[in-house]
Amino acid sequence: MEFNELVRQRHSVRDYDPDRPVDREILNRILENGRLAPSAANRQPWKFLVISSPAMLEKVHRCYDREWFRMAPHVLIVLGNAEESWTRAYEGYNSIETDVTIAMDHLILAAANEGVGTCWIAAFKPDILEKALKLKSNERVFAITPLGYPHEDYQPKKEKIRKPLSDIIEFL
Repeated sequence: MEFNELVRQRHSVRDYDPDRPVDREILNRILENGRLAPSAANRQPWKFLVISSPAMLEKVHRCYDREWFRMAPHVLIVLGNAEESWTRAYEGYNSIETDVTIAMDHLILAAANEGVGTCWIAAFKPDILEKALKLKSNERVFAITPLGYPHEDYQPKKEKIRKPLSDIIEFL
C-alpha cells in the first residue's frame, strides 16, 4: 500500500476473528519491519514477543480486562531494556521509551499493510505480564497490541478525528 494511504487507513481494531490466526510468514514480515526500526545509536534495545499458544494467551489476557482483547488470536508484546539503550551524557536522558515507541509504530503500520488489525494498548497491568512472561529484572513491557484479522463485518470509524495542521505546526 502507498504510505500516505496506509497512514490514513490504519485504525485501532477492537473486534477480532478468533478463528483466523495470522500466518507465520505474515507475522515474520510484520516483525521484520519492527526489527528495522531506527533506535538511538542503533542500540536496538527491544525484544518482540508473539503470544499465540492458548495457555500463554490465557495468562497474558489477565493484564487487560476487555473482551475484544481476548478475541485476537495473537498478542504482540514489546519489551525494552534500558541498560542496552543509549543515554545522553549531558543530563542522563535514556532513549528506551523513544526507541521502543518507534519500533511499535513500525510494527502496527506493517500489520496494517498486511491487513492485520492492531490496537496499541498502554493501560495494561505490567506486574501480571512480568509474572506470566517470567521477565528478567532488566526487561520491561512498554507496549502491547492484539494481532489478528478483524471480523468480516467489522466497520472502522469513517474518519479519523485529528487536530488541524494549523493547530500543531509552526514554521520558524
